[in-house]
Amino acid sequence: MTEGRIIKALSGFYTVQTAQGPLVCKARGRFRLDGTSPLVGDRVLCSREKDGSGRIDRVLPRRNWFVRPAVANLDALVFVAANVNPITDPFLIDRVSVIAAEAEVELIVCVNKTDLDAGAELERIYRKAGFPVVCTSAETGEGIEALRQLLQGRLSAFTGNSGVGKSSLLNRIQPGFALPTAEVSEKLGRGKHTTRHVELFSLGEDTYVADTPGFASFELEMMEPIPKERLQFDFREFQPGIGRCRFPDCSHRKEPDCAVRALTDAGEIPETRYRSYLRLYELSAQHKPWE
Repeated sequence: MTEGRIIKALSGFYTVQTAQGPLVCKARGRFRLDGTSPLVGDRVLCSREKDGSGRIDRVLPRRNWFVRPAVANLDALVFVAANVNPITDPFLIDRVSVIAAEAEVELIVCVNKTDLDAGAELERIYRKAGFPVVCTSAETGEGIEALRQLLQGRLSAFTGNSGVGKSSLLNRIQPGFALPTAEVSEKLGRGKHTTRHVELFSLGEDTYVADTPGFASFELEMMEPIPKERLQFDFREFQPGIGRCRFPDCSHRKEPDCAVRALTDAGEIPETRYRSYLRLYELSAQHKPWE
């Protein structure tokens, strides 16, 4: 058997990059029986049939995996945002940041379309929160080299609102990709989905990026529920306040002498991030562990 990485999945066929080159494979039937499916990014063991086709025999242990985008073994998740059509709601970034934190994946915030709007407030919020932030323009090339450096040696997925410019950025990073792009509807404030499947693209030196179907919201119900008590640890800027509140079990909402709220009042925690925490806490509180 040969080890490789799945770089494309489409209609039940998986393209596996091996040391001998790409091999198009079908998955063994047992994957359907045990309810698992290989994902783009998986390291797998595969074999070549006599007719030259391939077969995935085993999926090697994953570091992490996501349902949407459907990809495994991510090192970084690049959230592409913009402050111009379509305008990104910070709450969407914050929902994704929590999922990334749970999966121990670094979130990179990419503020795109700076030739139309600098997105200064988005940049300020996420730099203050401690995330790597890069400001880019697929039109002018601004920030493309800085973004490329952040991707170096990693497997990264690009995600964000449809129409925000993910495919355009990848085309700038590597012009040979020639990924399809689409205009954004001025009326609806969103773009058409130009990416129909997940595929990894090599930037050389063990660097891969995934272009993934656009989405309007990261669906928490598709992920493992996050206990409300653990949510505070997924907000990195909360850390200086955790354990310093009057009450050991402080939820950082209405309790007196809350150190996290004090940091928010002092401007150390961005107000939008704190409001996102409150909204996500309410969502987490709706989940009952026994259900």
